[in-house]
Amino acid sequence: MAYIKGEDRYQITMFPESIDEYISEDNPVRLIEAYIEGLDLESFGFIGTNPSAIGHPSYDPKDKLKLYLYGYLNRIRSSRRLEGEAARNIEVIWLLKKLKPDFKTIADFRKDNKKALKAVFRDFSKLCDEWGLFGKELVAIDGSKFKACNSKKNNYSIKKLDRHLKYIDEKIDKYMKELDEKDIAESSDRKPSLKEINERIEELKNRKLKYEDYKKELEEKGESEISTTDPDARLMSNNSNNVDVSYNVQTTVDEKHKLIADFKVTQNPNDLGELDNMALRAKKLFGGKEFEVVADKGYYKAEDLKKCVDKGIIPYVAKQTYSNGTGDIDFYADKFKYDKERNIYICPAGKELYNRKTRKSKGKVTGFDYNNYEACKDCKYKTRCTTSKKGRSITRHVDQDFLDTINIQTEQNIEKYRLRQATVEHPFGTIKRGWGAYYFLTKRKVSVTAETALAFLAYNFKRVMNIFGVKEMLRRLEERKKLALV
Repeated sequence: MAYIKGEDRYQITMFPESIDEYISEDNPVRLIEAYIEGLDLESFGFIGTNPSAIGHPSYDPKDKLKLYLYGYLNRIRSSRRLEGEAARNIEVIWLLKKLKPDFKTIADFRKDNKKALKAVFRDFSKLCDEWGLFGKELVAIDGSKFKACNSKKNNYSIKKLDRHLKYIDEKIDKYMKELDEKDIAESSDRKPSLKEINERIEELKNRKLKYEDYKKELEEKGESEISTTDPDARLMSNNSNNVDVSYNVQTTVDEKHKLIADFKVTQNPNDLGELDNMALRAKKLFGGKEFEVVADKGYYKAEDLKKCVDKGIIPYVAKQTYSNGTGDIDFYADKFKYDKERNIYICPAGKELYNRKTRKSKGKVTGFDYNNYEACKDCKYKTRCTTSKKGRSITRHVDQDFLDTINIQTEQNIEKYRLRQATVEHPFGTIKRGWGAYYFLTKRKVSVTAETALAFLAYNFKRVMNIFGVKEMLRRLEERKKLALV
């Protein structure tokens, strides 16, 4: 039996096939085309929207935006790889109408339109809102670390610089000693020549000057670290307890369809101080509507929780559990019960701890210390309870009554809180694990923000495509286009 045969590559036909025939009616590239063609890129601030009448013609920014959106939807983020796709990928050939921009042109588009790319993400979020895809009832906020374009080797702290400087001084001393002793020629082993030693000493001195400059810069700016490849990146630990130079990307995800409503790139390695900021930004995006927000214990900060409540946002946040020095769970701080009427704490052994000290910071009361060192002296549980020779002390936050209210509120709505992980981890899992975009290709915070905007735009685009289907989404985009023309 004969095989199925393909067409003759050298056959000449009078009427060549249309390239459009290769792209099915429900191909996602048709959605990319329809959505971007309906955008007013000039209003977003894109460069090159009004081409010059003289000189060499430039590429339409819409074509370059289409290429990037296609790339991020298909795990292709590199400008060189996108250049290759424009020459070989039939979908990209259709999308760009056989245009083949070089990698420099592609990379410059992302570099020159940082803020404009974020504006496109905002526009698509508004479109999702118009189509009723945001529930605006429950949102989840969380941060995730994305690796920066800066190795740990090129990140320095004062401690690391001191260690390097000490090592260099020791090496210089060693080489100087070799020169003084003139033992090079006397040894049968191969050792560096006088010229080589002098070259190494000069190299070490240059490195020493560089490290001293880094140290001086850190001391002048009052910062804890410096990254030489990407100055905005910071050393952070991730959930796997690995440490890398990264950015912390904060996201607000609506629970209804797991769509990203908002995001922010930060240099802070932890999430404290971001809950109220992200929640209030979401409220503005949702037109002032009140909603509920869930977040993990990394956002547990009284000041931020208060701001949310004051603005009509109901937070469900897991409380922080503080361990004791011994690590015995039976003597964690939450095992000490507070008697509000008597203003005392009762320890697991039944002893009473009294208010002994008021804590202050910058003249403002921050908390109160409770202890009973006399009772701790002869307590049989002392070695399990504390490592302090004097005894155990408990600190009560000045806003602990308010925090207790939040704790009870979270416990009463534990089913809503449990939606947090499934909601906010969905985008991170898709982008970092599914698409492999767990690291940034660009440097500096503003460029990284633009790169994040493209990744999150692609994620939302894919989600909406899965919700409606390509044909329904095309119909809605056509309706939007007609309304814009009216």
